[in-house]
Amino acid sequence: MGIKSIRRRVLDGDILVGTWLVLGSSITAEIAGNAGFDWVLLDMEHGMGANDSLLFQLQALEGTPTVPFVRVASNDPVLIKRVLDLGPSGIMVPMVKDAADAKRVVQAMRYPPRGIRGVTPYTRPANFGQDFREYHAAANDELLCVVQIETEEAVENADEIAAVDGVDTLFIGPLDLSIGLGIMRQFDHPKYRSAVTKIVSACRKSGKTPGIILLDVESPEDAVADGFTLIARASDGSVLAAALRELVKPFEKYKKNS
Repeated sequence: MGIKSIRRRVLDGDILVGTWLVLGSSITAEIAGNAGFDWVLLDMEHGMGANDSLLFQLQALEGTPTVPFVRVASNDPVLIKRVLDLGPSGIMVPMVKDAADAKRVVQAMRYPPRGIRGVTPYTRPANFGQDFREYHAAANDELLCVVQIETEEAVENADEIAAVDGVDTLFIGPLDLSIGLGIMRQFDHPKYRSAVTKIVSACRKSGKTPGIILLDVESPEDAVADGFTLIARASDGSVLAAALRELVKPFEKYKKNS
């Protein structure tokens, strides 16, 4: 099967658009995969699926042009190893606070001698042993490593995190970061704007890529102007909920007062 990699394009600064998949649905994954996104994020931190549904989503995406990344629930080498053995193109890890955390992520993702990832040929991306040599040779260089910056401590340590060899992207979740800074949803606040500048600058110094998810479906122009190039828009859950509400709206005038 191999790796459907866009790591080089990410590091080259191409503007790549993705979306979050939180519903755990292989059908939704297939629809998203054929919608024109460069990448999708299968969410195992806050998403509703488990390992079985993750596998089904990855299988559904295999026949589409879109690249799948997976967010694991925590910075745990066991979780990272098990997810990688299902065949995504990269991993996102939440709540990375310092360089030591970032090094732990990189180590978990890389085969020895560059890391501690356990080795077995009988995994899905290695075609259950048939293509193990090819997968083993490519995995360390083609899998994308994304760490999330969500706390004030992480912002302060952004330069050191970005400098870790093997970290590719520092990714912002605006809601989590604003809460971590004590200014929930105040995205124009000087403290939040300063954090964004520091994170993007840290990436640029180390040749890494800044990423962000846009809440709901707001315009990407501001994010691009800030320097972000790995950009997600909304999620399958938020888009579906908004679309269903719009379907009901024309009928509200006919509803009886309760």
